[in-house]
Amino acid sequence: MFDFTPDADLPKPELYRQLVDACDAITGGEPDAVANMANVAALMAEFLPALNWAGFYRLVGGELVLGPFVGRPACIRIPLGQGVCGTAAGDAQTQLVEDVHAFPGHIACDAVSRSELVVPVIRGGQVVAVIDLDSPDLARFDAQDAAGIERLADLLADRI
Repeated sequence: MFDFTPDADLPKPELYRQLVDACDAITGGEPDAVANMANVAALMAEFLPALNWAGFYRLVGGELVLGPFVGRPACIRIPLGQGVCGTAAGDAQTQLVEDVHAFPGHIACDAVSRSELVVPVIRGGQVVAVIDLDSPDLARFDAQDAAGIERLADLLADRI
C-alpha cells in the first residue's frame, strides 16, 4: 500500500521533488503504461492544489488520444498542432498558458479551465504523450511548475 501525503506548505521545488519521488516509487518496476499513467494522474491531483484536471494524452497514429486522468470527462482526440495539448505535442515544447481563452485555437474541453500547463513526454527523441494540467484559476502555473512537471516527464519517458 502506498500513502503519499504532501505538505501543502512546502515550497514548490520541494513539493515537486516529493511528487517525482512518489511517482518514481509507484511506477518503478511496473511495466504497464496505463497503470503508471493512472497512478501518476492520481498523485498529481493529490499533490498539486487548484487543479480541475490532471492526466495524459497519448500520441497514437499521429494524433493525441485521451489517457488516464483525474477530472471531468475530456476531449478524446486532439490533432497535433491544435489547442494547447496539440501544440505541445506538435512542437515538442512545454506550453505554459496563463489564460487559455487567449490561446489561439484553444480547445475548450471544460469551460471551467482558465489556465493550463502541458509538458511533452519524449522517448528516443519522439513525443509519446503529454502531461496536461488544467486549473480554474488564471495564471495558476509558473516556471517552477513547468520545471517540476518536466522532471516528471523525464522520469516517465521509459515507463509509459
